[in-house]
Amino acid sequence: MTNDMKKGEDFDSSNLVIFLYKWRKPLFFVMVFALVGAWFFSSPLFITPKFRSVVILFPAGSSSISKSLLSEPAGASQDISAFGEDDQSEQLLQILNSNKVRDRVVRKFDLMKHYRIDSTSDFKNSRLIKEYENNITFRRTEFMAVQIAVYDVDAQYATDIANSIGSMVDSVKNEMMRQRSVKGFQIVKAEYLNLKAEKEKIVDSLITLGGLGLNEVEYQSQVYNHQYAIALMNGNKNALAAIQKKLDVLGKYGGVYLALKNSLEYKTEQLTILETKYKQAKVDAEETLPQKFVVSDAYKAEKSSYPIRWLIIMVSTVAALFMAIIVIMVMEKISNYNTHKQFQLGQS
Repeated sequence: MTNDMKKGEDFDSSNLVIFLYKWRKPLFFVMVFALVGAWFFSSPLFITPKFRSVVILFPAGSSSISKSLLSEPAGASQDISAFGEDDQSEQLLQILNSNKVRDRVVRKFDLMKHYRIDSTSDFKNSRLIKEYENNITFRRTEFMAVQIAVYDVDAQYATDIANSIGSMVDSVKNEMMRQRSVKGFQIVKAEYLNLKAEKEKIVDSLITLGGLGLNEVEYQSQVYNHQYAIALMNGNKNALAAIQKKLDVLGKYGGVYLALKNSLEYKTEQLTILETKYKQAKVDAEETLPQKFVVSDAYKAEKSSYPIRWLIIMVSTVAALFMAIIVIMVMEKISNYNTHKQFQLGQS
């Protein structure tokens, strides 16, 4: 059985060789025609060449200035010089694909006009977005970096767009973060100022009580009672009256003084904590950090990257040969069938 299979394979292979040799001239002309046709139709006359410029970025590991610089202790994940990981790369890709970046690029480079889109068309925005997505792409590399690739008919235009998008990452992300940081700062600032005002009111009240002779209520109470006992033993009525007056004031305002003093200590502790948060929130709201590390800037390409003519020519030529072989085989089968049918009719 093995020998039969080998014979069948040899037979099939030899038939194929015979078939190709038999039709070598038509197939050769098809190949030449396909090659010339693919070369001609992939030329700039039919496909406009495009130049490619690439920017490669690494996302920053930390986005918060206060956490990176003002918090103690600062962890490795908060180091401003640390590269980002998967989450930061995904966030960066989402920002790059956002309409915030796209709209800025469209306005800055007037892409509606550059892509020759009719501004009066009902579908101008759809066409613009399609052209933008076809010519500008973002992807994550195998090393967790983010690649910005721009194709354009103008090499300098492609370079400028790619570098501008790389620069826009900072402004767009910082703007998004600042919206939240400013709101957070306003909340902390209001609480800080309210607590500070409350503390100042308590201090003013304690100053007023101090004018009445209240300074250290616990100590004063012991001293006055001791002096009152001595004056009572000595029968010193004037001293008793003076001390009693002080004791009356102490009894009337002593509890208030102690409550205010305890409240002042508590609010001072809270204000110290809140002041730290206030300073951190202020820094986050007013200052910014670069949100990426630029590994490679875009440069002006010297030759076009699209279309890949050799690939078009090769695929077109192979496809034409394959189709030609299929058509010839079908034609031979039909011819053989008709010949066999006529032979049967002749015999009958």
